[in-house]
Amino acid sequence: MKNISFGQYYPAESIIHRLDPRTKVILAILYIVCSFVCQSAIGFTALIFSMLAIILISKIPIKTILRSIKPVIIIMVFMAFLNLFLVKGGVELTVWKITIYSKGIYTAVTSVLRVISLIIGTGIFLTYTTTPIELTDGIEQLFGFLKKIKIPVHEFAMMMTIALRFIPTLMEETDKIISAQKARGADFTNGSIVKRAKALIPILVPLFISAFRRADELAIAMECRCYRGGEGRTKLHVLRYRTRDFISMFIFIAFLAGLILINCFGVEYPFIENGWF
Repeated sequence: MKNISFGQYYPAESIIHRLDPRTKVILAILYIVCSFVCQSAIGFTALIFSMLAIILISKIPIKTILRSIKPVIIIMVFMAFLNLFLVKGGVELTVWKITIYSKGIYTAVTSVLRVISLIIGTGIFLTYTTTPIELTDGIEQLFGFLKKIKIPVHEFAMMMTIALRFIPTLMEETDKIISAQKARGADFTNGSIVKRAKALIPILVPLFISAFRRADELAIAMECRCYRGGEGRTKLHVLRYRTRDFISMFIFIAFLAGLILINCFGVEYPFIENGWF
């Protein structure tokens, strides 16, 4: 329950922490594009080294990063098994009367790497190194041009930031409710799927009540502070691009261009085509 990375800010003194929040939003988008652009083994090798470099530069403990990946391990394993047995092509392998293909192995590994890169990239740039207030200001100013077509950018940014901020709070609340129900003799592990699903009702009802209560308290607090949206508001800290922001964006754009060139002139599945599996 406490292994959710979204909304958890990790204070540290690193270059990524000092970047402009608008820059970090752009870098997160570029890194997501890079993870989907990768097609060759060389590209995925570069992606792995880039993930390690980002973790080292951010000065965030590797254990904290790995805990954020833990909740989606089941999804990654399920996705890997689907690709392993459904994707055909390349060298045929038979293990215990089960036929798999080298292309299926390659696709399973690369799909898991993509998911890991997405979690690490978005987690480091958007939540681990950026406070909710900075993220709101960055998104609002980055997409401020949409205000000209009457899109409430400030309200959308505020809602997204509040949602990210309350994810760890709701997870902690869920953990408390589960502990309280277990103390009353509730069983969430034994029995059929239907029985275990019914056992979740005593958790969901108080969780929804708690979420609505927190939302109501937050709305009252914002009204008491005369909050009226982004119109006419001033900023305590004015966002300004600095040299390190432009250098960071240039490095990521060059990295993306390098991956595209590798796909254009390289071999998409070198291990499969050369029969190395």
